[in-house]
Amino acid sequence: MAYQLTKDLETGNALIDREHRELIDAINALLDSCSKGQGRNELEKTAKFLQSYTSKHFSDEEQLQRQNNYPDYVQHKKYHEAFKKTVADIVARLSVNGPTIALVGEINTALAGWLINHIKKEDKKLAAYLSTR
Repeated sequence: MAYQLTKDLETGNALIDREHRELIDAINALLDSCSKGQGRNELEKTAKFLQSYTSKHFSDEEQLQRQNNYPDYVQHKKYHEAFKKTVADIVARLSVNGPTIALVGEINTALAGWLINHIKKEDKKLAAYLSTR
């Protein structure tokens, strides 16, 4: 099942939405590879991309929060740190165990699911706050 940045996931902030689209596209590329029996081959590329790009994306979001005195900055940053740790754990297990079906599934459920929920709850709240600034 491919993920899409539907209207209910758009924040209205061009930078945040563009970066969310990049993250979703990377997950979808992995899922597409899985449907063709090539998931294990794409896993390392996707995991490393997610690791580097989430750091960039979260840094961009956190900068917006600091610049605009976002009142929930500390909690939002904690969510980001937990997600980065999850991605780092996946990358570490990938380097030890190699690409496995379990890791493919974890990216699909743990990472994609987390990202969608985070956008719907936290990033929408952030975007609503930013639109008043």
